[in-house]
Amino acid sequence: MRIGIAFTLKPDTPLPAGAPDDAHEEFDSPTTITAIADVLKSLGHSVVELGDGKPLVEKLLDSPPDFVFNISEGYGTSRNREARVPALCELLGIPYTGSDPLTLAAALDKDMTRRIVGEAGVTIPKGFVLTPPPVPYDGDGAEFPALLEAHDLTFPVIAKPVCEGSSKGIRNRCLIRTAEEFAPVLTELWANYRQPVLVEEFISGDEVTVGVLGNDPPEVLGCMKVVPNTPTTEFVYSLEVKRNWEQLVTYECPAKLPRPVQEQLEQEALAAYEAMGCRDVARLDFRIRDGVPYFIEVNPLPGLNPIWSDLILIAKAVGSTHADVIGRILAAAVARG
Repeated sequence: MRIGIAFTLKPDTPLPAGAPDDAHEEFDSPTTITAIADVLKSLGHSVVELGDGKPLVEKLLDSPPDFVFNISEGYGTSRNREARVPALCELLGIPYTGSDPLTLAAALDKDMTRRIVGEAGVTIPKGFVLTPPPVPYDGDGAEFPALLEAHDLTFPVIAKPVCEGSSKGIRNRCLIRTAEEFAPVLTELWANYRQPVLVEEFISGDEVTVGVLGNDPPEVLGCMKVVPNTPTTEFVYSLEVKRNWEQLVTYECPAKLPRPVQEQLEQEALAAYEAMGCRDVARLDFRIRDGVPYFIEVNPLPGLNPIWSDLILIAKAVGSTHADVIGRILAAAVARG
């Protein structure tokens, strides 16, 4: 087959004035694109790089590939940006890897995801969404304790942009312990990301990510615990940590969990995967408190960097390889037609 790779490349130009320093955090590097292309070529396919945006549209129209391997995150702040490539592929009748437009759009919206997954019976943290006011907020946060009480929440809570991935906007300071901390965090997130903010109860416990591959039925690839090198009850898997993971955390895979907790975690991950309509691949994040897995979010476009992406680290820990993962994603997509 002739396979096109759809991707959003990290620009090598400076960030726009006023943009947060994580504005390009989700986008891929040439290393990732080359690694995927090499695997596809080793499987006997020819490969064309489609990129994103207008160049992708032009290539799909001028010389459509037989199949699209999609890892495109999409530019901008739209909650539908990850759904653009599969929507185009469906419009043009080109099969592609990964989830469909509805799943990708819903999964990028953390609040929408919470509602869907919670309705399916998966345990989620308590939380609510705060929409930016029409004029910049200039209060002192005095009203926030009553707001938390109205939603059956108490400090600490964690605040995050509702429609971002790759921990964009999730810094250590997003763990809010007092009313005085609330207003500065909230106003900064509103200003930087121009979208609502999700406020959730902070689940103090183990951070675990679960890799899932395939369809009919999907299978758990493995579970990986993120262990802070300095023990703390208030660990946040923040952007600061992800950027300096080699010094700050240890990845434990397979995750050392009691057998009943492990089984429940895998069941909840598969339930969330199916409730969201994920296809071929996804990575799902949980926090475990008192033996109970709490669903945090799902990434149906997980990173596929051959060295440091979580899904690939899980694969390597369970005796698989980057090439195996790419091959399984493609095989799953081809098999479902």
